[in-house]
Amino acid sequence: MSISLDKATLEAALVGYQQQLQQIEAKMAELRRMLGKAPAVAPAAKRARKAAPAKQKHRMSAEGRARIAAAQRARWAKAKKA
Repeated sequence: MSISLDKATLEAALVGYQQQLQQIEAKMAELRRMLGKAPAVAPAAKRARKAAPAKQKHRMSAEGRARIAAAQRARWAKAKKA
């Protein structure tokens, strides 16, 4: 059973999870204050660096994969022939 999710649904889920994460981190910070421990580095600052959008990966076309496969088969045939 496969569920098809569109981009808007996934983005909405991501926003919801980020809000939950912020709430959890706020509660954790409150508990740390109660224990008398200060966080070494603010978790939000770490996440801000990681939150930069990643570059889109290059996807090879089916035609490109077929050309590479054909070239590899030719190399193997040549190696077996020798």
